[in-house]
Amino acid sequence: MSPQLLLFCVSGYFLLLLAVAWRTSRNSGNDAFFIGNRNSNWKLVAFGMVGTSLSGVTFVSVPGTVGSGGFSYYQVVIGYFLGYFAIAFILLPLYYRMNLTSIYRFLEERFGRVSYRTGAIFFIISRSLGATARMYLVINILQIFILDAMGVPFIVTTLVILILILLYTFEGGVKTIVYTDTLQTTFMLGGMIICIWALMDKLDMGLLRTFTALGEQGYTKIFNTDYNSAGFFVKQILGGAFITITMTGLDQEMMQKNISVKTLGGSQKNVVTLSFILLLVNILFLFLGGLLYLYAGKEGLNLKGDDIFPGIALGNHLTSAIGIIFIIGLISALFPSADGALTAMTSSFCIDILGMQKDTVSTDEAKKNKRLKVHLSFTLIFFLLVLLFKWIDDKSIIDVILKLAGYTYGPLLGMFAFGIFTRRKVRDHLVIWVCLMSPLFILGLDVANNSEWFIRKLAISEPIAGSLTNFTRTLFGDFKLGIEILILNGLVTFAGLWTISEKRSTDA
Repeated sequence: MSPQLLLFCVSGYFLLLLAVAWRTSRNSGNDAFFIGNRNSNWKLVAFGMVGTSLSGVTFVSVPGTVGSGGFSYYQVVIGYFLGYFAIAFILLPLYYRMNLTSIYRFLEERFGRVSYRTGAIFFIISRSLGATARMYLVINILQIFILDAMGVPFIVTTLVILILILLYTFEGGVKTIVYTDTLQTTFMLGGMIICIWALMDKLDMGLLRTFTALGEQGYTKIFNTDYNSAGFFVKQILGGAFITITMTGLDQEMMQKNISVKTLGGSQKNVVTLSFILLLVNILFLFLGGLLYLYAGKEGLNLKGDDIFPGIALGNHLTSAIGIIFIIGLISALFPSADGALTAMTSSFCIDILGMQKDTVSTDEAKKNKRLKVHLSFTLIFFLLVLLFKWIDDKSIIDVILKLAGYTYGPLLGMFAFGIFTRRKVRDHLVIWVCLMSPLFILGLDVANNSEWFIRKLAISEPIAGSLTNFTRTLFGDFKLGIEILILNGLVTFAGLWTISEKRSTDA
């Protein structure tokens, strides 16, 4: 397939996004950038958030997991579904009652200013790493299948894509993103459905026959009942629920869109609707993954993991039209994650760290100039982090993202849980130390339990690797930690906050 043709289609898609951004960002101020003037339509937000929740990782990496784990990823999806109800009926009423622009203001009201800024900093770190990991996956595919053939270096590809994202989020912020996310979600889901249809046609199978063939290969198995395994269904469901609560409910990017809806009821409808849509959409992505592995087996292709979908869609195995649809679907999956993260981190830094909303001295123009400088700075940070993930070059980026979430969102989970479910008063100046020590403790536990993974990633010498492996087996036996490290991190943070707290006085 011609790289020039694919590049032409990608360029046309960008022009469409820029046109939407220009239309929606006219006369936009800081309130439009931060919370869309609290006038967003909940139906648009719900549909657009499908794209933000899924991203390029779901589009590429989730189908790739079917070869090694069948449909077991759906255990995590069931957890996601449960987590959205906690967001709708515990967190959203709190945010609306306090009329928050930044959700981390809750921590200031509950604990103090240090806790407030600590929460915001952990969000910025978490979202920076997660968003750039997702970006790397998509940019790397564009590089391999389009731009390498044209002699364009990876660093230039990354820079150009970030500049394009910067252009259409620079002025409008959330007000623009609500509309661009809706457009991009439409292209992403449309691309997935067309690819499913094309593969079924290529395999000459109907729906019933396809499910039979998937079952014969063991791909349709969902539940893992081995309690020692990292994929044990209880771990996966609980982990999925808490991943949603933290990566959506305690995430300024995701909540920024929700609280841009005018009423609490509308925002709750948005979240509950999203939870049901994601149940359907994820099973379709797993079904797509099964089809890809059936096709690869039939054609004798040695493709797996994150390589299988782009390898088949862009490797002259299907039609050129499917290759174009894949690329458009892929970049449509990228941008709802990247643009929202860039906007949310700008908002959080301006409001939570710089205190822009409390600034009654600076003019609106001065505040806007400061916001634009922060936006540019985070664009540069994104650029450097994408290059870091290129250096790491992991073949299953979804595992990397879930592992990072366990370390960085755990303190947020512990802080919010302590603030909501206890009435104890903490020593605010010590909160940051609890939130730093907890991930370090969990990292040590994870290194000991999953020494093989770290040995492989860090290229540790054989004598040391052997000693670490023997220590792991002695300490843990066959038990493996999975995504439940997020819950453990939250519990350790909660316990740490308890130790630096005291009962509130009756007057308080």
